Amino acid sequence: MSITENIKYIKDSLPSQITLVAVSKTKPNEMLMEAYNAGHRDFGENYVQELVDKEAVLPKDIHWHFIGHLQSNKVKYIAPFVYLIHGVDSFNLLKEINKQAQKNNRVIDCLLQIYIAKEETKFGLDFMEASEILRSSEFKELKNITVKGFMAMASNTSNEKQIKNEFKSLKEFSNQYSEFNILSFGMSSDYQIAIEEGSTMIRIGSSIFGERNYTE
Repeated sequence: MSITENIKYIKDSLPSQITLVAVSKTKPNEMLMEAYNAGHRDFGENYVQELVDKEAVLPKDIHWHFIGHLQSNKVKYIAPFVYLIHGVDSFNLLKEINKQAQKNNRVIDCLLQIYIAKEETKFGLDFMEASEILRSSEFKELKNITVKGFMAMASNTSNEKQIKNEFKSLKEFSNQYSEFNILSFGMSSDYQIAIEEGSTMIRIGSSIFGERNYTE
């Protein structure tokens, strides 16, 4: 199927409250434009330089989601335009986003990344660290960011019960925070489970654009 057909197929299967982020990392602009011309506006990128390069030449009504591991010294490059930063995994990073947002006279929406997987390679805060940030007086002083919810990645496993339990743990944690309305979890391999467990935003790449080209 074409990119247009893939997007239509996935969107037609989603409940209305679910936002689909098309993960476009490493994909050429022509592919993004095919998705754009199919009516899609939410795109997710993992690498700051690639995001900056794409934003400069692609339509200005695109919602750019930064979904990778973000280093504090790179925040300034995406602060003028980024729509939502998914992977905020430290209070220092949150402070830097606030600082760069202030410089750009913006309020930047963010998600706290929660570590729910049974893998060392994943980033994120544990539930206690996230709670401490959200309760702190220092956090309440950050006027140029808005935390909208949480983001997470499940373990890379074929064990559906484990994936389900990991997603469930985040949903249960998020229930303490009724002011947040975004739960970003679920990718091509597990988004149906994610939706069942309360996700409101899924990040899908290969099921839209095809497999990544690892030879590039």
